[in-house]
Amino acid sequence: MMRKLVIATSNQGKFNEFSQLISDFPIEIVPQPEGIKVIENGKNFKENARLKACTVANQTGCWALADDSGLSVAALQGAPGVHSARYAKTDLERINKIIHALEGISDRRACFTASLCLASPENKILIEVEGHCEGLITHVPRGTNGFGYDPIFQVNELGMTFAEMSMETKKVCGHRGKAFSIFQSRFREII
Repeated sequence: MMRKLVIATSNQGKFNEFSQLISDFPIEIVPQPEGIKVIENGKNFKENARLKACTVANQTGCWALADDSGLSVAALQGAPGVHSARYAKTDLERINKIIHALEGISDRRACFTASLCLASPENKILIEVEGHCEGLITHVPRGTNGFGYDPIFQVNELGMTFAEMSMETKKVCGHRGKAFSIFQSRFREII
């Protein structure tokens, strides 16, 4: 019987991205059931990923893979950071809030971080990894792919925003892709 892996997120964009990143493994990938509430009160991305993975694994009786990821902007003292998803109500409002906050500021350095955690129903942490992607905040949104802050985050090496990239390119150079690269080798060992 194939093992089930619950992707611990209610964000459809993240679920789709995770599903593609681990589609090569002999595992049944399922979405997080509705109604599971996780209080994300960790001090950093790693703590929040752990909270989500353990809560969902415990409540579903399956392995759960969670991430906590977000954007940290240097000129905003690391904001929105762990509050990236709650920085404003919608993606468009979050993007506009960042652009407005950086008006007249020349330092536009930013970093995306993704912390991944795989937990068992017994609250055992099976894997924890983290990936980073350095970049700049653009003055205006660019591109139509991706979700969240993707249209305003330009990757240093490529000069493109995440929203201008194909999924394959984002998988290689993005924070989640980098974290998954480390995760996959460890996951292969335990699956």
